[in-house]
Amino acid sequence: MMIPDYRNQVKSLNEICARFGLRKRVIGKSLCRRDIFAVTAGGGGRRCLLVGGVHGTEYLTVSAVLRFVAEYAEHPGGMTLTAVPCLNPDGTEIALHGFSRAGRYASLAASVCGDRDRWKANARGVDLNHNFDADWQRLREKERSLGINAPACTRFGGSRPESEPETRALVRLCEQTRFERVLALHSQGREIYWDFGRRTPCRCLLLAQRMAEVSGYTVASPDDIATGGGFKDWFIERFHRCGFTVEMGKGENPLPLSDLAAEYPRVRSILKVFTDSV
Repeated sequence: MMIPDYRNQVKSLNEICARFGLRKRVIGKSLCRRDIFAVTAGGGGRRCLLVGGVHGTEYLTVSAVLRFVAEYAEHPGGMTLTAVPCLNPDGTEIALHGFSRAGRYASLAASVCGDRDRWKANARGVDLNHNFDADWQRLREKERSLGINAPACTRFGGSRPESEPETRALVRLCEQTRFERVLALHSQGREIYWDFGRRTPCRCLLLAQRMAEVSGYTVASPDDIATGGGFKDWFIERFHRCGFTVEMGKGENPLPLSDLAAEYPRVRSILKVFTDSV
């Protein structure tokens, strides 16, 4: 199976765009100046957003998003789908190939972790899913209570909300496009998270339950340290629309790429519900 590193991500996106007449676009750049791509498929009236590769060690999600985009382009559903296959290309490169891929941040990254198989953060040790402006200060206090006070391989939310260029790129995309719903694909646990505070629309639970029914996943609530600061949290709070985090697969991250063959049918069934216009 193809390793979903930056080089192969670009190759796959180019092939998908050439085959189906799509256009990839750059929505921002990572700390190491790698492009963050988005591609849009389908022609439904309402728009939805699918995001993969938020955490470095969760690169199986990048492969899943790329595969679904190709299928959706060939057989579109009821919505226009925009996909960001890899929000965190630097973290993915570190997890796949080692700390040298962090460029000028290589020494910092190696010093705060030393184990690429634990690396979820971006190149300077900020966990992107703790960096969105959604109850960020309270999350930061929880991090401090756990002794997380500086760059780390995971769970350090940065010096302020949206301090990282990757986070800002996704916020800017959502502000410009106003998606009907969003879904961030993570690993692992076969769980679906759907709510954040009192502004969560009631229909989000119904959609989450439908996703669970077709996939065998569980509708759940994240751990306290994983509540707030995340992309779906920010989206729900900012737009009062549905946002989901889906934890694909079972095991210990990084899940082996060979897991994709067995797990993808579950993911596909979830994403078909997600892209349904109903």
